[in-house]
Amino acid sequence: MNGSQFPYEDIVNLPHHVSRNRPQMPLRDRAAQFAPFAALTGYGEAIDETARWTEERREMDENERAVLDSRLRFLSTRLEEQPQVEIEHFVPDSRKDGGAYVRTEGRLTAISSSSRTLMLIDGTVINLDNITAIDSPLFNTVEDI
Repeated sequence: MNGSQFPYEDIVNLPHHVSRNRPQMPLRDRAAQFAPFAALTGYGEAIDETARWTEERREMDENERAVLDSRLRFLSTRLEEQPQVEIEHFVPDSRKDGGAYVRTEGRLTAISSSSRTLMLIDGTVINLDNITAIDSPLFNTVEDI
């Protein structure tokens, strides 16, 4: 040291160097270099995904399956009317085990036993194996459904 009590006292008050060859970095960009570093990128999203709730697919008993089959057979005879239906069905989750039960409403246009699907007028296709309940105003006019 040169005998002073503060290190670098001889350069502390010098003006900041400004390059003639390169443009000065904006303050916003300079601040970004001091932003916190996320060493575990994606960890928070992984925790959130694990915590996301899904339902287990429930098995239908024989009676429920018989009612559903009867209703589907009845609706297949009335497809030309494009009956209004409300369908409860299981939608498997694409990222983890389980899924969600949802209700879909619309007008029924087709039931395909070969592809095991039904189609609504808006283009929605539902797998018959995922259907747990189906309702329609037509069922109110028939006693045995």
